[in-house]
Amino acid sequence: MAQLGERTDARAGRRRAVVTGSASGIGKAIALRLASDGWNVVGLDRIRSDEDAYRAVTVDLTDADALAGALADIGATDALVHAAGFMRTASLDRLDADDGQAMWQIHIGAAAALASRLAPTMREGGRIVLIGSRTASGVAGRSQYAAAKAAMVGMARSWAAELAPRGITVNVVAPAATETPLLGDPARAATPPKKPPIGRYVRAEEVAALTAFLLSPEAAAITGQQILICGGSSL
Repeated sequence: MAQLGERTDARAGRRRAVVTGSASGIGKAIALRLASDGWNVVGLDRIRSDEDAYRAVTVDLTDADALAGALADIGATDALVHAAGFMRTASLDRLDADDGQAMWQIHIGAAAALASRLAPTMREGGRIVLIGSRTASGVAGRSQYAAAKAAMVGMARSWAAELAPRGITVNVVAPAATETPLLGDPARAATPPKKPPIGRYVRAEEVAALTAFLLSPEAAAITGQQILICGGSSL
């Protein structure tokens, strides 16, 4: 496996992907899927991971200096997947400004910091995927989270327009309630998740599969899109 700081060896087919939130949930499923597909994966998470299928780097994505140092060690990449995030729920009369700011910082601020550092050195065929949410369309009790995820779509579409001439695609994968540790988060007790019409929650591996396709050469003509994987929740 290539060491941190080296460029991808294209002749060996070793493309490098940076995946955030890789210690659990959707981020971990994506990191494992890409590693199994032959990617050289670097996972970023504030929680230490003992996973040996990919290289794990422990870093607080909201700490600008720490993130800059981690990215400098990683070097050039072929793909960025930003899956790190969390949800806080509250009715309109109980909104917490600190919660809103924290969600904005991880979903929007960290994504922007990552892309602004990694995109300039991506070569033609580079890929950026942001993990959004069906909640961006609006769900009672989740207005601050929905606002951050909705902003993510506008940001991604703007990047897609800017990077298209370089052959770099940018898309948002937007799952509905997914089988991850977040489903049991006490902070979501006010608005518990509902199963989609398919009768079960989305599986993290299904989100990973869609993400892997968007990172593939076959997806070169797909950019600036929000793609729902919601089990019919948007119907």
